[in-house]
Amino acid sequence: MKTVGLITEYNPFHNGHLYHIEKAKELTGADRVVIIMSGDYVQRGMPALLSKHHRAHMALSCGASVVIELPVCYASGSAEYFALGAVAILDGLGCIDSLCFGSECGDLEQLDRISRLLVSEPGSYRLLLQNALKSGASFPAARCLALKELTGDTSISEVMSDPNNILGIEYLKALQRLNSSIVPVTLKRQACNYHDTTLQAHMSSASAIRNTLKQLSIPQISGNFGENAINTSSQTWQLLKSQLPDEVFQILQNAWNTSCPVEPDDFSLLLKYRLLGETASSLCAYQDVSPELANRIIRCRNNFQSYEQFCELLKTKELTYSRISRSLLHILLSITKEDMALYRSTSCSYARVLGFCREHTDILRKMKEHSSIPIITKLTQTESLSPAALRMLNQTTFASDLYESVITDKFGGSFINEHQKQLIRI
Repeated sequence: MKTVGLITEYNPFHNGHLYHIEKAKELTGADRVVIIMSGDYVQRGMPALLSKHHRAHMALSCGASVVIELPVCYASGSAEYFALGAVAILDGLGCIDSLCFGSECGDLEQLDRISRLLVSEPGSYRLLLQNALKSGASFPAARCLALKELTGDTSISEVMSDPNNILGIEYLKALQRLNSSIVPVTLKRQACNYHDTTLQAHMSSASAIRNTLKQLSIPQISGNFGENAINTSSQTWQLLKSQLPDEVFQILQNAWNTSCPVEPDDFSLLLKYRLLGETASSLCAYQDVSPELANRIIRCRNNFQSYEQFCELLKTKELTYSRISRSLLHILLSITKEDMALYRSTSCSYARVLGFCREHTDILRKMKEHSSIPIITKLTQTESLSPAALRMLNQTTFASDLYESVITDKFGGSFINEHQKQLIRI
């Protein structure tokens, strides 16, 4: 039995993700697919469109063997933390043969060459990086300039400007730092770009699908019950039907307006409450919050209207929207720099299973036999966790309970906490 690992968000799952699963199995010869998936929050510093349990259900319906939750501290982190947390879980399972990730360039050799330079950081690279930073370049731009000058490879600028390439490099760095035996494989991204906001013929980006979903009316919020609204909704669903596997389309339709969509602005009052209790000094304790951003938050706090509006208000040439939204999410969820330093220094981890395919329970048994990290199928199974790992799990549980509270406030229904939620079995 061969097993391939995939690191994902599935926000939401679409045809491109199905292609990724099928192609990963073909390229690696794997017959089992283990998914590490962001929970209820994603790397852009936003809540996921629909819950992790719905998204795990989608993945399992489309070929995944097991879905494991990426803890919120990593799921909402920078590319480096996101990759390190996910790869550490895959490596800790002890039974993953390969890792297949998408990239815009599709050139594993080039990505690996860059990753090795960034891990080893030779003196010549550090000097070039320092010079570029002193000239006023941002860190990503300075890193790109230093690599280009060091290698003489003019294509590095293009490679380092694409999000999946950057994430792929971070996966490779994590594999090297962990001295992992997992074999990396990259799959060239097809049909659409990561940031595309319009639908393509068959395989569109998650951004384009989320953008299209915004056209759907939400009667209980908008009050729009007219025939035009019904027609628009029907047309939008028809457009989406060609972009999603049938099982996923059904799950999304069933959840729509009953437990999703969940949007950043649904967290606006919660975030405003947190910000009102902070000072510039206290804000600096949270992950990704620099003194510059902390001072800017305090100066602009009186102009806070909503989560997304505040991100736009705080954005500058040096502070990107994603960096700001991640920082605000860390404030909301109380994820601190001290937390991240602890998690990194202790290399603590665990694998919380969200769901599995009944026909592939052999991979669950193999995980339990070979794993060097605790496997959690129930939140009461915490006796084998280190104090740091328990803190990480509790932080993730709190974040999901907060997400659930937003769902119940927006759509009604009963609050179901994380301890009450069941494994997804397909």
